[in-house]
Amino acid sequence: MKKAALGVALTVTALVTSACGQGILGGDSKKDKGPILLGMDIPLSGSSADIGPYMKNGGQLAIDELNAKGGVLGRKLQLRAEDDACDPKTAVAAANKLVAAGITVSVGGYCSGATLPTLPVFDRAKIPMVIPAANSTELVAQKLKHVFLVNGTGDQQAAAAIAWLTKSGAKKVAVLDDNTSYSKDIAVRTGAALDKPGAPDKTSLDAVTPGESDYSATVTNVLKGKPDFVYWTGYYQEGGLILRQLRQAGYTGKFMVGDGSVDTKLVKIAGDKAAEGTYATMTQTPDTIQGAQGWIANYKQKFGAEPGPYSTQAYDAVRVAAEAIKNADSTDGDKIVTALEGINGFPLFSGPLKFTPQHTLTSGGFVILVVKNGKFTLQDALK
Repeated sequence: MKKAALGVALTVTALVTSACGQGILGGDSKKDKGPILLGMDIPLSGSSADIGPYMKNGGQLAIDELNAKGGVLGRKLQLRAEDDACDPKTAVAAANKLVAAGITVSVGGYCSGATLPTLPVFDRAKIPMVIPAANSTELVAQKLKHVFLVNGTGDQQAAAAIAWLTKSGAKKVAVLDDNTSYSKDIAVRTGAALDKPGAPDKTSLDAVTPGESDYSATVTNVLKGKPDFVYWTGYYQEGGLILRQLRQAGYTGKFMVGDGSVDTKLVKIAGDKAAEGTYATMTQTPDTIQGAQGWIANYKQKFGAEPGPYSTQAYDAVRVAAEAIKNADSTDGDKIVTALEGINGFPLFSGPLKFTPQHTLTSGGFVILVVKNGKFTLQDALK
């Protein structure tokens, strides 16, 4: 019994030490002089693996810049990335690893469906989440005080979609999603807005099963309504296939995708001819941000590659987390949350930051991109 008691005591001591006063047992690590650890759950494997490195590199670039200026609270920052594979179970396991490692703030989250089940993991540990990419409204619907979004939400993206559909003269619109939290959220909200007087007519609101290779049944159903615009709110793998199969079936109307499909792989899957002219609702990518040339050059110099989607959002998430830690003068989770709520005018790529009471961006920052010569470029800033 004494040995067992000693073992428990040693385990608790190890937890206190490894968590650096944060995580499982809470507390404040102001006196600690070691690095402040930020955690990032991102897809490094699976169908969305291309996005993970963009986010990791963007976050690392911010950390390197902050550390070059002395870090935060006199301590260096350090990034730890874990692979969530955009899979709920894998994401929860990754989140638990980050909690056990003693992270102070989570700055990850790409797929909403994988990010959602990690919310209670970080919330129980009182670890604030500054989520750079995942943007389903469900993420804030649970009203967990530690959750903040620095990407526009599903309702803001749906509003951007409606604005562009109306502006471009769409008459009949079919909406497609993949039944994941992120995709369905945008689709349902867009569909509801299409049902309102003065909006284009909604011809169908369908969902597909991700991972399939033949969507001919869905394509047939969509074409029955004779839409002149199809809006796909899922990810690029299925989006590219659906677009290709729509064109093969004779569809000549316009096609638009949500931000999860903004990747050149959509073009490769659909084919250059089929994808040309495809629109997208998207928060700006590095090459569409005015004045970002210097940042892009720094990224390319450090990583030897072009920055991609969500690299700037991940960069900003790290900067927001660091700003909150500095303002809180603490690594205590609750104090950082209070500091996050008090941020007013902090500069992001999307504009000055002030969180709403729901911990979302005051303005979603969505723009319209269009595929030209195989690449997504800025079409309309929706101002």
